[in-house]
Order: sequence, then structure tokens, then C-alpha cells
Amino acid sequence: MSAQRLDGKATAAAIKAELAERVAVLRDRDAAPGLGTLLVGDDPGSTWYVNGKHADCAEVGIASIREDLPATATQQEIEAAVARLNEDPACTGFIVQLPLPPGIDTNRVLELIDPDKDADGLHPTNLGRLVLRVSEEVTSSLPCTPKGIIELIERHGVSLRGKDIVVVGRGTTVGRSIGLLLTRKAVNATVTLCHTGTADLASHTRAADVIVAAAGVPGIIAADMVKDGAVLIDVGVSRVTDPETGKSKVAGDISGGAVAKSSWYSPNPGGVGPMTRAMLLSNVVEAAEREAGIR
Repeated sequence: MSAQRLDGKATAAAIKAELAERVAVLRDRDAAPGLGTLLVGDDPGSTWYVNGKHADCAEVGIASIREDLPATATQQEIEAAVARLNEDPACTGFIVQLPLPPGIDTNRVLELIDPDKDADGLHPTNLGRLVLRVSEEVTSSLPCTPKGIIELIERHGVSLRGKDIVVVGRGTTVGRSIGLLLTRKAVNATVTLCHTGTADLASHTRAADVIVAAAGVPGIIAADMVKDGAVLIDVGVSRVTDPETGKSKVAGDISGGAVAKSSWYSPNPGGVGPMTRAMLLSNVVEAAEREAGIR
């Protein structure tokens, strides 16, 4: 049987449609959700990402609140912007777009975010709640990309219960946080965390039912490193030069040969990326629902 595609674009579109209905309910209760963004400087990539997030908000009816500061902004000016978003009742969740300019204490800025308004789900308080609550409901935002990966898989009818999952990559956004979600009793998977320093990576990946590749190393998961029928989730994003055109293009962590052996795979791009953006909206809506007492 040929590999089946986990379509992140279509799944994210379905989630946005569901969110639009929930936003309408909140608006009827005068509890409209709002997404805030703090952008420092004019980096083209960061500006593109922030604009995309506000375009997503417009699709589902979420209000947009922007704090745009110049690249020369001081630590105090950035912290003051965080305080304004914390205090703004129209903002039910917000993000600080990274990276911040050189010389800024990024961790201090991120830790000043009100955990109840942490749209990324990566505030230390919220990650701590996720660590502590293995069985209980987590009543705070979950990390967007890990949450989106699980949604993408489960909405295609693939169960993760009892599966052996290898995560490749140790970044906070995915690698270090996804295991916390996957090992909750609601999912009940078994997780092995590997990374670029793992000795004999293939010995781990060959036994995996599911591989989540988030190392940012093009083609790190080769065909001989996966078993037939594995589920492959490609999260890594790198830029490589196309030998035929000489142009730069996006490359994932999973090789085409590995994909050919899988039962399900997420493309890159078009897989996890749209789901991450959808989960950001979901976190903002859920925060508004909690505040309104309907969640």
C-alpha cells in the first residue's frame, strides 16, 4: 500500500471553520477573543510570519492587536510592550515574535508574559503544568506544534495509543515538549527522545512506529532508518540549493526514500506548518472560552 498524506492544509482549514463557529458564540457573549503580537525590528521573515498570523485571525473573526517596535528598542521598551498586552482586556492571548534583537534578554521577556495569555504554550508555568498533569485536564495553553502534530495524526484516524514514537530533535518548540503530550494518559504513547548527538540514531528509528523528525538537518531520516509502514512526521525546516535551478528551497528532515516506506507521512511544507498556525488560534480561542466560563 502506498504512503498516505497527512494533509496539514486541509486539516487546518477544517479546524479554522470550527474555530469560526466558536468565535461567533464568544462574540454573542461579548467575550470576543483577540491575538496580540509583539514584533521588534523589521526582519522580513518575522514580519511575514506575524502578518500571516493576523491574516489567520481575520479568517476566523479573532481581533488583531499589534505591538510593533523598532530594532533599536531597549529592554525596558520591550518589557513595557509585554505589560501593555498583559493588561489589555481585548487581548486573550499573545506571542513575542522571535528572535529579538541582539543584547535583549529574551528569556526575561518571555517569562514576563501572563501565563493565561501565553498563546504559544511555552511559558515555564504552562510547561510546568503539563509536566505535573499526566491524567488531569491541562487548563492552560499547550505548545502549538506538538498539539498540532497530534491533531493532524488523530484527525486522519491514526491512533497513537501504545505506539513507540521516536522524536529526533531537542528544541523547546517541539523536541523537548512533544513527549510531555504524547505520554499523557489521554494519548498513552511511549516516547524516545533522540537528537543530532545520539549514537547510532538508526537503531532507535528502525524500531519506531512513528518518527517525529525535528532536527533541522536535511534528510537526516534516510530510507534504511525506518521500518515499513511507519508514520513519518517531518517538522525540520532547512534551506538548501536546488541543483537543477540553483534556487533556494525548503527541505525537511525526512528523505523521499523514507517516505516511500511509510504508511502515513506529513509533507514539508504543507504538513505541520499550517497546523501550528491553527493551534495558535485554537489557544487564543480556548483562553477566551476559559475567561468566559464556557470551557
